[in-house]
Amino acid sequence: MKGRVYDLKMFMREELLNGSINLVTRETGTVIRGRLERELIAEADPTVAFLDFSGIGVIDYSCADEVIAKLLSRLLSGEYGDKFIVLKGLSSNQMENIEVALERKKLPVLYLQEGGGWQVIGFLNNYLRKTLVSVMERGSITLREFAREGGIGLNTAGTRLLNLYKKRLIWRSEEVSKEGGRQFAYKSLTAVRGY
Repeated sequence: MKGRVYDLKMFMREELLNGSINLVTRETGTVIRGRLERELIAEADPTVAFLDFSGIGVIDYSCADEVIAKLLSRLLSGEYGDKFIVLKGLSSNQMENIEVALERKKLPVLYLQEGGGWQVIGFLNNYLRKTLVSVMERGSITLREFAREGGIGLNTAGTRLLNLYKKRLIWRSEEVSKEGGRQFAYKSLTAVRGY
């Protein structure tokens, strides 16, 4: 798994040619999402794309919906392959409009805070939030470890971990267990280097 930073300010400078640092209007969002889609499709699988909002001014609701919500919807439908998206460098105003756009479509995304903290922006139910905390705190966890630590059945544990993976909030790799069998280890996106 590799990580790559996508500098949105640079993409705006290259795609819009008007010197604006504000992500406003649906038309602007369509252009920037198109660039992000081309970049994602060109990446080898699997990749974590860290979308960096540093240096961006305002992002209005229509642009947040066009860039982030549509990008995530297509990511979850499998259009970009085995890719993951993490946001970084957001101001509180930018985060607010992105959160509204994601909550309306019941989508979550991981946000990497300065200093290494993280949070989920958008919609994620409580039991999946708790599952995500377990993965993020450990960095890597297997199905059996999660079931044992959470005091829940293997089927429930497996469903929760798989749902987080399908929502692209964690990644997984196949490993050999201590007993010699194959198992998945579910891992934090913040542990991926390259950002």
